[in-house]
Amino acid sequence: MEPGKLLDPHSDTSSTPKKHGSPHECSECGKSFAGWSLLLTHRKVHVGSGSSEGLEGEKFFSGKDAKGLRSPPRLKPYKCDECHLCFGQMLHLLKHQKIHTTEKLYQCLECGKFFRGKAQLRIHEMIHTGEKPYKCWECGKSFSQKSGLWSHKKVHTGIKPYKCFECGNCFTRSSSLQCHWKTHTGEKNEKCLECGKHFSYKSSLMRHQKRHTGERPYECPECEKRFIYSHELQRHQKRHKGEKPYQCGECGKSFVTPRELQDHKRTHTGEKPFKCGECGKFFSQKHHLGRHQRVHTGEKPYRCVECGKSFPYKENLLTHHKTHTGEKPYQCNECGSFYISISALRSHLKIHTREKNHKCLDCGRAFAHSSSLRVHSRIHTGEKPHKCSECDKCFSRKDSLVMHQRIHTGEKNVWNVENIFPNLQQFAGTPEITQETGITSVQCVGNLFIVNQN
Repeated sequence: MEPGKLLDPHSDTSSTPKKHGSPHECSECGKSFAGWSLLLTHRKVHVGSGSSEGLEGEKFFSGKDAKGLRSPPRLKPYKCDECHLCFGQMLHLLKHQKIHTTEKLYQCLECGKFFRGKAQLRIHEMIHTGEKPYKCWECGKSFSQKSGLWSHKKVHTGIKPYKCFECGNCFTRSSSLQCHWKTHTGEKNEKCLECGKHFSYKSSLMRHQKRHTGERPYECPECEKRFIYSHELQRHQKRHKGEKPYQCGECGKSFVTPRELQDHKRTHTGEKPFKCGECGKFFSQKHHLGRHQRVHTGEKPYRCVECGKSFPYKENLLTHHKTHTGEKPYQCNECGSFYISISALRSHLKIHTREKNHKCLDCGRAFAHSSSLRVHSRIHTGEKPHKCSECDKCFSRKDSLVMHQRIHTGEKNVWNVENIFPNLQQFAGTPEITQETGITSVQCVGNLFIVNQN
């Protein structure tokens, strides 16, 4: 077969394809198609078009127009003065300009949305009626719009005519290529009006906005957990069934989705492809980068319905919620004390083990917790980030500020050891605490510290 030439699979090229009867079969690979136009489109795979190379200017035809399957790339000389979009024909430009000038007179009675044309309204109404009149004869899938069916047909033919010139990835639809291109440009035009966060895609914004509304319409009948999307529920249900079809060739561990397997493989390769644009830190998984970026943005999407306090991470909210319920499921085997989180218990255990792994490089003093070392280091740097709103006095420690503010309110300094200042006993009486807060002694009565100040 000559390169670039499409041959009729029948011996007589002038014969008319049958509308009924046996399916149309490709003479190259034997694959059958329900429609003649599908076969013609598929044949491009064999003439070098399947990889999307050289298809930038290609146009698709069907029926009697199938003779001219290849057309040269067109220029787009007609430009819209409003949005600078270009068109190949003046007629298309004039039709497009109605978007900027025409009023939206046609209203959907179901949701109240307005449209410029009657045809657009009819197409939209199919969302509410569930009508899908356009059916794929290959797989039986139906679509509400004809354009959706034509885009879907390319899945069966293997044609991906839209190629990204940056990375070489190919796509079946121009809209998919446009969305993909934003991964290279970093463009994020969709803004959440609630928290100010920006997104590359409108679908991502709509998904994010459901975090603010709390809308989760899909419920798991097994555990009553709710989800934003149906595919999230379907994926979750596989966990109840124990379905893990994707296995790691390195360690044999299995996963529910191919994405989870792909993320896991990076633990073997050490690959960290996701970079933070603010601080340059790299991450092996995209959601780890997303979590990290909240440090820079200050985003706190998880809100407590009891007191209104917000948190950057879901696990922080779950731990906080226990302060309202009084739940303390984690018990210390040494002294029997209970704690609201496993991290709080681990922190407490260092009192018994006397473990102090965090050492100050300036004075050599060691601490059980990294947070204690950070606070201590302010003695050497002179940093005092906590300011009293009453007298403008500054403190290096937040608990020092809280104790100081009681001077203005007249309250006595009494705290529950476990819940508020578990490290106060460690610092009480030290020169830096006495100098900053005026604490001279700390008396322990049961689970309470009574602090004496000058």
